[in-house]
Amino acid sequence: MGLFDLVGTTMSGWLTDRWDSRRLLFAYYGLRGLSLIFLPQALTQQSGLFVFAVFYGLDWIATVPPTVRLATEAFGKDQGPIVFGWVVAAHQVGAAVAALGAGLIRTSLGDYQLAFMISGGLCLIAALLALAVGRVRFAWSAAVP
Repeated sequence: MGLFDLVGTTMSGWLTDRWDSRRLLFAYYGLRGLSLIFLPQALTQQSGLFVFAVFYGLDWIATVPPTVRLATEAFGKDQGPIVFGWVVAAHQVGAAVAALGAGLIRTSLGDYQLAFMISGGLCLIAALLALAVGRVRFAWSAAVP
């Protein structure tokens, strides 16, 4: 999966230089969601798990280049990287909550299938929300009372 991640992230950087970042994020989150929804079936056969590893690997970190581009376009070259840092921090909090939720689902239901379905569904919602990201640039200033 790591090898496919390297290829996917590199290609994503190349695509981000040429295509609308919102549409790339739509595709990435959409494919990620579908792969997570497919994962319970993939676990039943070795070839299915390989297909999951390819798709999920290609998509794993591919969201970074278009997200950096959108943050920079919206907040400028000085503030964009800071905003992206907060996006990464929020992502880590979300990942911790998702892991806890998946563990609770596994404990109460005996498997992770519902967790995969919820995660996949949230990715599909994120795909749609990515299309709604505006291209308005915000000017930040330090407010002094």
